[in-house]
Amino acid sequence: MEQKKFDFNSFIGMLLLGGIMLWWMNSRKPEVTPETTAQTEQTTQVSSAQNNVADTAILNDSLRQIALKNKLGAFAYGASTTKEGTTSIENKLVKLTIDNKGGQITEALIKNFKTYDSLPLYLVKDKNASFNINFGTTDNRILNTKDLLFTPTLTKNGDTQVLSMKLKVSETQFLEYRYEMKEGDYRVGFAVRSQGLSNVINSSQAINLDWSLKGFRHEKSLKTENMYSYYYYKADDEVEYLQMNDDETVSDIDWVAYKQHFFSSILSSKTPFNSASLKSVDFAGEEKDSVFTKTYSLKTPLALTNGELNYDMQWFYGPTDYNLLSTYKGTNLDEITDLGWGIFGFLNRTIFYPVFNMLKGFIGNFGLIIILMTIVVRIIMSPVLYKSYLSSAKMKVIRPEMEEINKKYPGKENAMKRQQEIMAIQRKAGVSMMSGCIPALLQMPVFFALFRFFPTNIDFRQKSFLWANDLSSYDIVFQLPFSIPFYGDHVSLFPILASVAIFFYMRMNQSQQANMQAPPQEGMPDMSKMMKYMIYFSPIMMLFFFNNYASGLSLYYFISNLLTIAIMLVIKNYVIDEKKIHAQIEENKKRPEKAKSKFRQRLDDAMKQAQEQQAAQQRAKGKK
Repeated sequence: MEQKKFDFNSFIGMLLLGGIMLWWMNSRKPEVTPETTAQTEQTTQVSSAQNNVADTAILNDSLRQIALKNKLGAFAYGASTTKEGTTSIENKLVKLTIDNKGGQITEALIKNFKTYDSLPLYLVKDKNASFNINFGTTDNRILNTKDLLFTPTLTKNGDTQVLSMKLKVSETQFLEYRYEMKEGDYRVGFAVRSQGLSNVINSSQAINLDWSLKGFRHEKSLKTENMYSYYYYKADDEVEYLQMNDDETVSDIDWVAYKQHFFSSILSSKTPFNSASLKSVDFAGEEKDSVFTKTYSLKTPLALTNGELNYDMQWFYGPTDYNLLSTYKGTNLDEITDLGWGIFGFLNRTIFYPVFNMLKGFIGNFGLIIILMTIVVRIIMSPVLYKSYLSSAKMKVIRPEMEEINKKYPGKENAMKRQQEIMAIQRKAGVSMMSGCIPALLQMPVFFALFRFFPTNIDFRQKSFLWANDLSSYDIVFQLPFSIPFYGDHVSLFPILASVAIFFYMRMNQSQQANMQAPPQEGMPDMSKMMKYMIYFSPIMMLFFFNNYASGLSLYYFISNLLTIAIMLVIKNYVIDEKKIHAQIEENKKRPEKAKSKFRQRLDDAMKQAQEQQAAQQRAKGKK
């Protein structure tokens, strides 16, 4: 066999081949620059930072969960699964914005109205309102819903929007605020219910509902708006209100209304609140540029049923419109419209609102509606005015006879006799002093009813007529550079016209009142002098008082006095015939006097007795 020998040449060739391959591999390696090195280091650092952030986030989340658990207990679940935010529900009339934090209404926009300075009209905005339920838990915590996060769920069922706000303990345990808004309605259903919280809420501690609101200013006259802003409530089937800067504790409350002249925020409940603390504070005071009018608050305990909350309530954010609120049958909400008490409110509800509604059905100018209403009222009251003038004419006819009696029985000692004789003449003439007063008294309810009707009727709000751009507020023809006490810093023309008209009316009425008065007697004040002062005092008083009042009311009094003057002239010149009246009185004197009534008999006996006592006293003085 041939022995294999070492090949030196092959060995050298393999070394060269290996060297060439090493050189080629080293020559193909990428060149390492400072920039490349920096990028590599940066990538390494970013990767390391991301890992650190992730680790920190996990740690912070864990710490947050622990903190929430320590602070909220069972309610930490909802806080950890819900984010802050808002949800809106709206229809053509109102838009409500509900915040996840607290589940409460944070904005209430009334769509079809503007403020006096043409801004959107909000009843709730910029944290001017707060709704909160305060309760204790079985693990000894005191919680406020206004600080907790609710989970929103918005659904639609036909024309009804339903917003469920849940404060969760778990998916099956929660406190729920449920809002239901229908199309074309200012009312919003509001339910407060709990589910599965009987072992979470401490039933031995009070559960308190707190609702407060600072009323925004919406009208030009802050003074007038504040004057008509009241805290109303219905308790024991009676509607009451708080006086200014007042607080009260009442029972069995069906609803509370935070009324702001023309707009109201109302919370009602099907289950009456057993006891409630109510408070109203005048926020504006004398501040001319105040943003708010009054501050209202309600605090009432809520009752548990089988360990759970279950209240069906209702919100109302909208206009204080009598025509609207009167459609909510069985609620008595129409009583917050300030139509007046007793007969004044009765006249507004049964006469003036029906007449007004009829007129506005075919007349679009509300100034003309006021004029037409005034004409209707004056026509209705004209028989009363006629009776007053007729009594005045009768008194004028018999006045010479009464003056003769004064001369026949002079002196204080004959005062009773003189009075008896005068009353006898008046009876025969068929007239008395009261016959002139009664017509004036009959007109007073109408005066005070309309005094309430015009400033509180929202239909006049921001409706213009002639130079007045808002019949529910004062008109301005000149802005003063200063303010006059009790008058203001502006000049209103309608009150001036009304004052001029009432001056001429009182001048005309002076002679009528003089006829109605018996001739002045010794020791008795002369009423004619007082009437002279009233002629000047009344128009001036009206000018100052109505300068800051609704221009629609001043327009009414201006037209009313003009019509009264015209009716008085017609009655005086074309209806009343003094000759016929005198003939009738003479005919009455010939008739036998009617049997005296028991009242008149007692009055005559009393006067006779007083006269005898006076005569006895005079005789006793004479003997001395």
